[in-house]
Amino acid sequence: MSHAEITGIMPATAALQHWVERFGAALAAGDARGTAALFGAECYWRDLVAFTWTLCTLEGREAIGAMVARQAGLVRPAAIAVEGEAKQGVDGGIEGWMTFETATMRGRGYVRLRDGLCWTLLTAARELKGFEEREGHRRERGAPSPDERGGPSWLERRQRQSEALGRSEQPEVLIVGGGQGGLGLGARLKRLGVPTLIVDTHDRPGDNWRKRYKSLCLHDPVWYDHMPYLPFPAHWPVFTPKDKLGDWLEMYATVMELDCWNRTRCTHAAFDDAAGRWTVTLDRDGEAVTLHPRQLVLATGMAGLPQLPSFPGMETFRGQQHHSSRHAGGGNYRGQRVVVIGANNSAHDICADLWEHGAEVTMVQRSSTLVVRTDTMLRRGWGALYSEEATEAGIDTDTADLLAASMPYRVQPALQRPVWDDIAQEDAPFYDRLRAAGFLLDFGEDGSGLSQKYLRRGSGYYIDVGTSELIAAGHIKLAQGAVDAIVPEGVRLADGTVLPADVIIYATGYGSMNGWAELLISKEVADRVGPCWGLGSGTTRDPGPWQGELRNMWKPTAQLNLWFHGGNLAQSRHYSRYLALQLKARFEGMATPVYEPAPEA
Repeated sequence: MSHAEITGIMPATAALQHWVERFGAALAAGDARGTAALFGAECYWRDLVAFTWTLCTLEGREAIGAMVARQAGLVRPAAIAVEGEAKQGVDGGIEGWMTFETATMRGRGYVRLRDGLCWTLLTAARELKGFEEREGHRRERGAPSPDERGGPSWLERRQRQSEALGRSEQPEVLIVGGGQGGLGLGARLKRLGVPTLIVDTHDRPGDNWRKRYKSLCLHDPVWYDHMPYLPFPAHWPVFTPKDKLGDWLEMYATVMELDCWNRTRCTHAAFDDAAGRWTVTLDRDGEAVTLHPRQLVLATGMAGLPQLPSFPGMETFRGQQHHSSRHAGGGNYRGQRVVVIGANNSAHDICADLWEHGAEVTMVQRSSTLVVRTDTMLRRGWGALYSEEATEAGIDTDTADLLAASMPYRVQPALQRPVWDDIAQEDAPFYDRLRAAGFLLDFGEDGSGLSQKYLRRGSGYYIDVGTSELIAAGHIKLAQGAVDAIVPEGVRLADGTVLPADVIIYATGYGSMNGWAELLISKEVADRVGPCWGLGSGTTRDPGPWQGELRNMWKPTAQLNLWFHGGNLAQSRHYSRYLALQLKARFEGMATPVYEPAPEA
């Protein structure tokens, strides 16, 4: 009987069990052809470190067979078994969880079958054998045993450790950036026993949020934004105000016992190939310090350096002008004419902040923007996995992260288009009001919505927390078109229109994260690494070759021992696990045979 005939007469769990048993046997035998034969004509295997020691999506039987032929004997998979009950998928297929082991780690996976063959497979590393996190029954005792009484207290040991790190002891990992990404990764490495130092220019942890404009709050909901190990409490607001988040991050650094040097700026880094270490120079509150970590992580967010445009005539402007990254709030601009160039999240937030403080605000929209109502995103965007209802249905944050990761990037646009078609119809009156005000809307270059814009570009959208109504009502003025020049009295557009201004704010985004590599290391290294973020989607806005994963994020790069960590809070939380496991394995001297798929023709 065929796969389809066998699974067609089996209950869902038995059908999944049948496939998983054959898959496990083929892998254990190193049978690349037999493994590939268990996948459908259209198929995807997304591996997060477990089999490939990187983040890798394999597309098609040939690619899957090639990976198995190379990696099976190196990682030695075993103990592959179904976990829990399978279920019927929305497309009539079967899906469910499995667990597995390799010679060095334990993992968890998610399988989707169509007609008895695998359509999508996720395999994700969970822990390294022999180097499990100290939790549960492995937790520390805390109180001293009788033969330890009279020794140093917890506080004294903690102080000595902090004072030694970076002086008599070198960190294994240096994390540049102490925002939510750097702190979350630091917490995971702390739990794994990897000596780690986090450096940040701000005075205190959380200042990267506190020092931003007064009205800022997160646009993602609380269920989506938890930090590793410490979820927000049940009373936490749905959308976290920026100062509240700043205080949480400061608390997090303290409670998780992270080694953080604030008021510290990284001035240069160079890698010594012979020694296998970095030489990193720091300015620590006026003191020059040199460190020699083995691993360097740039955790500066998903964005690079602020992109300040070079419009003709900027030097002639008679008023104030600055990039949105330097906008501290609208309190000083009452009664002034402010032109904000840009129409994405930051531009909307800043315009609303300025209007609330009595400024006369004009937004310059140079290209169309995807806008979605917050309530709609709560229901249609996050609700199935990240919501009160999802939690009540038994989908915890870790499960939600894995389910979100289990859908390969390649297939997401086709799945998202119908959702965004529905959103456009459901919220048509909202969009009609925006269009009537002259606002240019889109739903992504190919109609695939917000998440794809975010993955491809990291920009081009606004999750509406109130500014759209201010635009529709005319409280925030709107101008469209390319900027021709900055003139002494304001902004001149390509059609000759001059927008009078006392203040110009450039909400013009940020460059690639490898801009930090160029600034801190060298242009040669930045060019060798290449762009960070983006899928290489093949769209006109992003014409690079398809890679199946976000470029250079959370995985080995072309520069040995250089890593990039960033993204929103959810991505930072989830993918910090895989980056931490890779760093821990190298710290312990484990073999990490990274698989590099053949480049796409």
